Amino acid sequence: MNGKLMLGVIRALRVSTCRQWQAPAAGITVRHYASPPKRFYKKTSVLSGDGGYEVVLDHRKLKTPKGSPFVVRSEPLAIAVATEFDAQKEHIERSRMHLSALCFTAIDNPNQLSKLDMVNYLLNFIATDTVLFQYDDETDLQDLQVNEWDPVIAWFNQRFETNLQKTMDITPPQVSEQDKMRIAKHLQSYSLETLHGFIFAVDTLKSIILACAVIEQMLTVEKAVALARLEEEYQLKFWGRVEWAHDLSQQELQSRLAAAVLFVHLNCSENFVKQKLIL
Repeated sequence: MNGKLMLGVIRALRVSTCRQWQAPAAGITVRHYASPPKRFYKKTSVLSGDGGYEVVLDHRKLKTPKGSPFVVRSEPLAIAVATEFDAQKEHIERSRMHLSALCFTAIDNPNQLSKLDMVNYLLNFIATDTVLFQYDDETDLQDLQVNEWDPVIAWFNQRFETNLQKTMDITPPQVSEQDKMRIAKHLQSYSLETLHGFIFAVDTLKSIILACAVIEQMLTVEKAVALARLEEEYQLKFWGRVEWAHDLSQQELQSRLAAAVLFVHLNCSENFVKQKLIL
């Protein structure tokens, strides 16, 4: 293949990929991103039906990415999702609509997960839980972990009658089958939809201990995120912070975790909204 033909093929490939990459005349490569969808509705509302509660955008009922009707059993959860849609401005920023995304995932269940699959996924996190891996190489960091993490581990063991022990090296902590069964029994008490919120919280914090603590209101969202970022914040004291980057990362984690906690609680509370009495 000669040089001219090769150049033509490269140009054709660039065009066929929707012009994601474009080389200006100055030789500077510029990446073009798809613009977010524009807001196509003026108002949102919640509709009550026999199957549950639906969100309505103007006169259109909301549907999931797979085309399923958006129906939830919790009225406050439907109101929260409608509020997320109502908070969008000129464009719809899906990346900031964590509650809506959680509901879509719970309804569509794209990976076809059963309750057992989800419980096993959460149980596998125990052996790699962030707060169970502590280090004695640096005295200041070890003291920080003992003062901040150990009380949460003690609370978890008391709450679930387990005996989880931290490890001081890279060896995973040993988790007995009895402890797994007790934790699994607690998780099995939640519905399949609610477990999606648990997974979202655990994935955010990289810790099932911290996730349970914040869901059970032993920790605030801000405190749980701070504990999950304990080692990172310790290192930042020596290496410095990247302007805006670390703060944005912390805010995003707090936003994700708050949505997960709210999703779990609202799924467990179907009738928080009280109707006004007509006198």
